Amino acid sequence: MYQRIFDITPYLDDSVFLFGARQTGKSTFLLDTFRDVPSFDLLDYELRSRFSKNPGLLGEILQDSPDGSLVIIDEIQKVPELLDEVHRLMVRKNMRFILCGSSARKLKKSSSNTLGGRAVPLPFYPLVSAEVPDFNLVRAVTNGMIPRHYMVENAANRLKGYVEVYIKEEVVEEALVRDLDAFSRFVEVAAIMDGEILNYENIASDCGVSANTVKQYFQILYDTLIGYEIPAYTKALKRRLMQSPRFYYFDIGIVNYLTGRTSLKPGTAEFGHAFEHLVIQEIIAWLGYFGRKEKLSYWRTYTGIEVDAVIGDARIAIEIKSANEVKPKHRKGLQEFAKDYPGARLILVSLDRLSRRSGDVECLYVMDFLRMMWSGGLAASL
Repeated sequence: MYQRIFDITPYLDDSVFLFGARQTGKSTFLLDTFRDVPSFDLLDYELRSRFSKNPGLLGEILQDSPDGSLVIIDEIQKVPELLDEVHRLMVRKNMRFILCGSSARKLKKSSSNTLGGRAVPLPFYPLVSAEVPDFNLVRAVTNGMIPRHYMVENAANRLKGYVEVYIKEEVVEEALVRDLDAFSRFVEVAAIMDGEILNYENIASDCGVSANTVKQYFQILYDTLIGYEIPAYTKALKRRLMQSPRFYYFDIGIVNYLTGRTSLKPGTAEFGHAFEHLVIQEIIAWLGYFGRKEKLSYWRTYTGIEVDAVIGDARIAIEIKSANEVKPKHRKGLQEFAKDYPGARLILVSLDRLSRRSGDVECLYVMDFLRMMWSGGLAASL
């Protein structure tokens, strides 16, 4: 059992939508946190079927519950029609709901999906380093941070099952695409493009579909919480900057499985790509839990100078290198960034165990960086 770092209680003056990809631990977290709260799991076929036929059944079950009671509904996207009854109970009985889901797609199509603005959307992520005793970096880079995957030595079979279940249940059952073979190819091509700047025309050519179809496929990944789009930082002061977004799968283990990376060793290019993704994954989670007012972006000039992560309005710039020894060339992107944005805090994250300051650049060993981040060291000053 992992002690999750996320604290949902400050948000429970109102109802919340708790969204996270499959198997990130949402249900376990809620059951552990709210042991005595009424809970309905819509993965239960019989329960799902009955609520689908008669959403008002929820009100009958809860009619004797005190006003203001808290109720949990898991996998709410399975029965979006239930949101009308949830809305009614929120208005009539001032009830509060934790509405948990692994897909926002069906809810977007529901006329009551916003619940009149009465439910706050909150993200839930795979494990992060601060939640794992004796955190093993190489295992995390290889297996990813989905709890069931991280905890085993070799997660290949579990990753295979995860991807197949996603395609079967999220895509086939919801009839999200017409050509499943083309979408399956796209899922693999998207893994090759993980962390890269998106070029829809090139991806379409590799998949044998149109660029518009590729854009729709990416939207499916976003709506089912399988992927993220990281925008370019475009507030140009002196240089012409890239405008296209980058794509990341929500967990590095998924990328490793789809690209056939099974044994990642430090010092290889494959490990370097996965290492960068893992650090970005942790930054995304930190922002989702504690820095929701700031956005994550990347910075790249048309001449190829880049910084992997920019937090907020150039408040922090982070470069990620898997090198065991930081050298002057590794600081180049940050130093160029500082010429345009001199107020930025500059951080270089690497496998170099000697954390230190080199000029204006903080060179941090990855474990030191992660500890610093999760202890509040990246938080904006008040």
